[in-house]
Amino acid sequence: MSDQKLPTRAEDYSEWYNQVVLRAELADYAPVRGCMIVRPYGWALWENITAALDSRFKATGHVNAAFPLLIPRSFIDKEKSHVAGFSPELAVVTHGGGEELEEPLVIRPTSETIIGHSYAKWIQSYRDLPVLINQWNSVVRWEMRTKLFLRTLEFFWQEGHTAHATLEEADFETRQMLDIYTDFAVREAAVPVIPGRKSDSERFAGADQTFSIEAMMGDGKALQAGTSHNLGQNFAKAFEIRYLDKNGVHQHCWTTSWGLSTRFIGAIIMVHGDDQGLIFPPRLAPFQLVIVPIYKTDDEKSGVMECAQKLRKELLAAGIRVKMDEREGVSPGFKFNDWEMRGVPLRMEIGPKDVAKGSVVLARRDRPGKEGKSFVQQQGLAAVVAQLLEETQQSLYDRALAFRKANTFEPATYDEFKKAVEKGFAFSWWCGSSECEANIKEETKATMRCIPLEQPGGSGKCIHCGQPAKEKAIFARAY
Repeated sequence: MSDQKLPTRAEDYSEWYNQVVLRAELADYAPVRGCMIVRPYGWALWENITAALDSRFKATGHVNAAFPLLIPRSFIDKEKSHVAGFSPELAVVTHGGGEELEEPLVIRPTSETIIGHSYAKWIQSYRDLPVLINQWNSVVRWEMRTKLFLRTLEFFWQEGHTAHATLEEADFETRQMLDIYTDFAVREAAVPVIPGRKSDSERFAGADQTFSIEAMMGDGKALQAGTSHNLGQNFAKAFEIRYLDKNGVHQHCWTTSWGLSTRFIGAIIMVHGDDQGLIFPPRLAPFQLVIVPIYKTDDEKSGVMECAQKLRKELLAAGIRVKMDEREGVSPGFKFNDWEMRGVPLRMEIGPKDVAKGSVVLARRDRPGKEGKSFVQQQGLAAVVAQLLEETQQSLYDRALAFRKANTFEPATYDEFKKAVEKGFAFSWWCGSSECEANIKEETKATMRCIPLEQPGGSGKCIHCGQPAKEKAIFARAY
């Protein structure tokens, strides 16, 4: 806890982010450089994210399993583009039990290889397909530049891995999971995202096609918030994942993988936060409402607390996540500021006068000051709270979408393009050339985030080289 003011986002956006994560007790730095400790408040948020995703996965026929943390080094080497993509990031175990290992082991950077090995054993016939497995775990990638939640050596995520009989089924799966991520981001996190296809140079190592959801942060930069990969037959051929088709012919499977990580917590912080701190979307917030009892004497305390506890039980019974702030020795004003910084969507204030009148004060986090305050009867409180939480959820989405629209530009010239990516997104015609893409990155520090699935149609001229272009892409500086 600290009553020092946060730096404003305009002053130092990066330091504002760091301070919010630490002061709100979402995470802390670990003794190993680049690792993080996720604190209970941050883990509660992650649990709500996992629950929202897990129910969607299971509704589409996926099941959970667990695969080992340690992978034989030779597995990683089997798929050539995969090993080339991940080699610089691998953490390798060379000793165990005081002995040098015969074969070094890799701490999983992702699990395509160990899962490919398993699928080769489990899949024999077309009757065994499709295989639709997801796992919740942590992975290790030896990042050089790290930032809590956004980029850490070890991070938590889910990784889905599926095997199919045909390319069409694998295509459907890849797009279905992208749609699930989009639906989760919009409905649960109130984060407007752009689903699209990655360029060849931005593709996952070992994939035929990579799709992603891209979100605009509060400083205009982009964040890749989830990915879905069609792996074609690359891993199936490397690991001999084959099935006997209906005609008795051996065929290689078509596989996919898809993942969303604790980096999404960074997206929620940066999309919704303000200069006072966090603002959590109600559907994912660890606590949806905090009760702050206000009293001066012991007599007042007993009456206020009795009423507050009764209301707390009613709200909990209605399925609302409630926190009662019973801290002694700190003022109500301090508590208000503290919970505002921690992003709780609704605050309920109750004092002796409120008890006498049978009312409470409700304050919305997304509308600071008098505008967000309302005086509400205790009778029927749960229904009013539920309604306010829904309104807050929608308001956060609308605000984030308006911000993205206001900071997305369609530049007519390359000079305009350069200015656009300093502020936000440039939505521009692109010829598809990796050379143009590399030049743009070198000259502007902006990367091609994705080719949105939703295209304007028609054709134009590439923003960089002027050659004919059939698709528009989102370019931005990114985390």
